[in-house]
Amino acid sequence: MVVEYVRYRIAEDRWEQFLASYGRAAAVLARAPQCVDYELSRCVEEPAAVVLRITWTSAADHLQGFRGGELFGGFLAAVRPWVGDIEEMRHYARTPVRGAGASVPSLHDWAGGTAALERLTTVFYRHVIADDVVGPLFAGMDDEHPRHVAMWLAEVLGGPDRYTRERGGYPAMLGHHLGKGITEAQRRRWVSLLPDALDEAGLPDDPEFRAAFVGYVEWGTRLALTNSQPGAAVVTDAPVPHWGWGVAPPWQG
Repeated sequence: MVVEYVRYRIAEDRWEQFLASYGRAAAVLARAPQCVDYELSRCVEEPAAVVLRITWTSAADHLQGFRGGELFGGFLAAVRPWVGDIEEMRHYARTPVRGAGASVPSLHDWAGGTAALERLTTVFYRHVIADDVVGPLFAGMDDEHPRHVAMWLAEVLGGPDRYTRERGGYPAMLGHHLGKGITEAQRRRWVSLLPDALDEAGLPDDPEFRAAFVGYVEWGTRLALTNSQPGAAVVTDAPVPHWGWGVAPPWQG
């Protein structure tokens, strides 16, 4: 991906017209398959300074794909009056230096930390091993298994990276699923037991947390099912996934 920055200088008496123009242009960007996302920002200290940020799938997709496609005419018609106000229009390559700040708590912290996740997995696996559908997968389960799964969840949800440092990270977790031949019925039963366990363990029940948590569980269990099949082509070396809030951050009203 590549990031395009377009810097404008827009006088106060033209701002509302400019904003309306980019409202129309944004409707075009939203339909462009070459556009990943976009954002128009206005300087607080110097309101005449305006920056448009557009992330494109690549510079070529922008310059040849979008500009050479049928949508570009509508975009250009919306922004043409402001071309003379452009001070810079360039593509920038992303670097590895990026991340999130701490203003939004991690899912790990929102859940109550590793202790809460250990409470959850203790309750959850008590129900799992008693279940006639998914229980057989965990016959002979090590007593430490719930704690190790809590350690995995803690790292996935933004907590300490102990599973990577102490348990072998993603390759170790993958190894627990290889050749197991998990069925869809077993996957679904595993997933269906979690909501009650979350309630029983007293984890947060706000819609945002539950949606994000269940989203990870759906993703993770479907990947585990695929990887567990005999002869599956698996990615053997990958980092532990990091899961965030997605489209619905925590409500802190």
